[in-house]
Amino acid sequence: MLLVVHAALTWALVGLILTIQIVHYPLFSRVGAAGYAAYQREHVTRITTLVAPLMLAELVTGAALVAWPPSLRFSPSGWLGLGLIAVVWMSTALVQSPAHGRLATGFNPAWHTRLVTTNWVRTVVWLGRGVLVGWWLHQALA
Repeated sequence: MLLVVHAALTWALVGLILTIQIVHYPLFSRVGAAGYAAYQREHVTRITTLVAPLMLAELVTGAALVAWPPSLRFSPSGWLGLGLIAVVWMSTALVQSPAHGRLATGFNPAWHTRLVTTNWVRTVVWLGRGVLVGWWLHQALA
């Protein structure tokens, strides 16, 4: 059951990051200078309300899977999964959050480009986690 909950959380985050990366972040440049700072602040508030509980739950269930692996074969890949979660959290804290902070004062093309470009790290890592978790589910069902 823990694995199923973890997989659902991971795939919810995969869908969210793909939407943000492919649809939402590129559209930041179309908001307009007059209302951009308020838009950015509101974006951060709303997205944090949505993503923070999912990320925290993914971290907790990922750590639980390492602590109580579904099988002996699972253990090494569980650590890989937890390491990938750490990469996402570090990228969020050290790269994307500061970029959002810079954009909160107004649109800046360089910071917008940095946000969109560097967010590919989180996008690819979460996609990789989605594949890994899918493999775990496949193994559990086999």
